Amino acid sequence: MLKGLDHRLNADVLYVLRAMGHGDTLVVADTNFPSDSIARATVYGDLLRMENLTAAQAVEAVLSVLPLDTFVDDFAGRMEVVGAPSEVPPVQAEVQAAIDAAEGRPRPMVSIERFDFYDRARDAYAVIQTGERRFYGCFVFRKGVIPPDA
Repeated sequence: MLKGLDHRLNADVLYVLRAMGHGDTLVVADTNFPSDSIARATVYGDLLRMENLTAAQAVEAVLSVLPLDTFVDDFAGRMEVVGAPSEVPPVQAEVQAAIDAAEGRPRPMVSIERFDFYDRARDAYAVIQTGERRFYGCFVFRKGVIPPDA
């Protein structure tokens, strides 16, 4: 254990979050997402796992150390429900609440069509598969910056 770090973050996840740079993207996916095959196409190339957690729990832990990009509208995105792109299922509402809490203000995610989401995931830095079993528990986050001390 380390002081000051969320205990849900394992060493592999911390390594990748630290290695990512400004603008790099991270996918947090549910158990139904083709995480392993898509992770092979990412910059990191291996699948990361946070299997004991829901999507919201994993996102909460990740956002405890990962700054979100403030320069773009697509700092966070959710996979659209097929046939109902404006629908926000409970799993996505929970992740939105985690984002808002981490940011200290409401910052709505963009919605991403399913196959566009897969394409973006292949271009990501890495993929984390969670233990989330609810459908549409798939998200993408763009890393921001930490400013220097004043």
